[in-house]
Amino acid sequence: MTDIDKVRLLIGDTGSVQFTDAQIQAFLDMGGGSVLTAAGFALEAWAASVTGGLTSEKIGDYSYSKKDAEQKLKLAKEYKEEDAKSPYLTWAEMNLSGLEDTTIDEDIE
Repeated sequence: MTDIDKVRLLIGDTGSVQFTDAQIQAFLDMGGGSVLTAAGFALEAWAASVTGGLTSEKIGDYSYSKKDAEQKLKLAKEYKEEDAKSPYLTWAEMNLSGLEDTTIDEDIE
C-alpha cells in the first residue's frame, strides 16, 4: 500500500474520490512525508471546500453538512496531534562488533 493509499484510507477518500493522487502527494510533500500530517491537511482542505453559507447540500448521491466539515476538522486535528507525539528521530543501536581486538592504547592514538 502506498502512502497515497494510506492517506486516502485515513480520510475516507476511497469511494467517490475527492482528491487526485497528485493532490494527495502535495499534502504528503507539505507534511514532510508524514502520512498522518498529510491526512490532516487533506481533511482541512476537504472541510474548507464544503463550508459555506449552506447548512447542508445534496448533489446526486453525495451530500454533506456543516457537521461533516466540523468532524473532518476534528479528525485532522487528532491526526496532527498524534503525529506530533511521534519521535522525530529514532535511536539506532550501535554496532560494536569487531571492536573486541581494539585496545585502549589504539584508541588514544
